[in-house]
Amino acid sequence: RGGTSAKPMKIRFILMVNKQGQTRLAQYYGKNLTIQEKAAIEGEIIRKCLARTENQCSFIEYRDYKCVYRRYASLFFIVGVDGQTNELGVLELIHNLVETLDKYFENVCELDIMFNIEKAHFILDEMICNGNIIETNKANILRPIKLMDKYQSKK
Repeated sequence: RGGTSAKPMKIRFILMVNKQGQTRLAQYYGKNLTIQEKAAIEGEIIRKCLARTENQCSFIEYRDYKCVYRRYASLFFIVGVDGQTNELGVLELIHNLVETLDKYFENVCELDIMFNIEKAHFILDEMICNGNIIETNKANILRPIKLMDKYQSKK
């Protein structure tokens, strides 16, 4: 037949981490990892990402994951994907996630994530389901949470 079919991006985890290495949000997809395994993965990956300079690329390999990260202000956004995934596509996902959070929180910061963790997870769940990207349109992602906010404000 000719040509190759592109594999969909398979996300294994998403981490939001501050400059001190404290995890502010963690979401895992796929493999059922124990709390100890998650802590070990987070500890090693966070140390590796924080130790890198701005002149180094934003991709690292860790075990059977490819990790793509990007720093926005005081937060690092780290995404672990399968080894065959396009890194630039993951950077686009991170940027879209940050823009969506910015739009909702009006210039998102670490405190927004800390004090509204359920809303951050809700936004993430609107974008990614079972490790697959299901929505990238910011208006579509934010519509349900804005409706929820509107309903809660009427109570």
